[in-house]
Amino acid sequence: MAATVRTVVYLAIIVGLVVIFLPAEILEGTGLVRASPMGIIQFVGATLTLAGVGLTLWCALTFAVLGRGTPLPFDPPRRLVIAGPYRWVRNPMAIGAGSALVGVALFYESLPFFMFAGLFMLAIHAMVVLYEEPTLRRMFGAEYAAYCAKVSRWLPHPPVSTQSGDDSA
Repeated sequence: MAATVRTVVYLAIIVGLVVIFLPAEILEGTGLVRASPMGIIQFVGATLTLAGVGLTLWCALTFAVLGRGTPLPFDPPRRLVIAGPYRWVRNPMAIGAGSALVGVALFYESLPFFMFAGLFMLAIHAMVVLYEEPTLRRMFGAEYAAYCAKVSRWLPHPPVSTQSGDDSA
């Protein structure tokens, strides 16, 4: 329960900052407003944003329930999370956040926001390779190595057996 509360606080702060506050600042700085009328590009953007936010929420709740921690480095999961969306790809939370940002860029038809989304994903990739993966190797050893051998870092694919009973989240 405590991990779930911590995760909700994390999501409110991080998602609020990355998906609401920074996009508003970028859009205000470029003078863009919502494109009108609402067309197919806005529909696709809104759909991608909602799907990305939904995936991010699913990932965070999976961390809280199965991992007994949060996505934050100072309060990480106590168990390796390889269930739910993590069966398909190792970094679904980053994919969800990136998808949400690309969706916002599409919705507003904003090149500066596409650039922001690209920089966000480059920063996430660097953080994953330089910090997250070495930390997980130290924390979970052979279990994490086996997981990495079966599940791609960025390209989702159908799940493969993960040797754990927690494949159902």
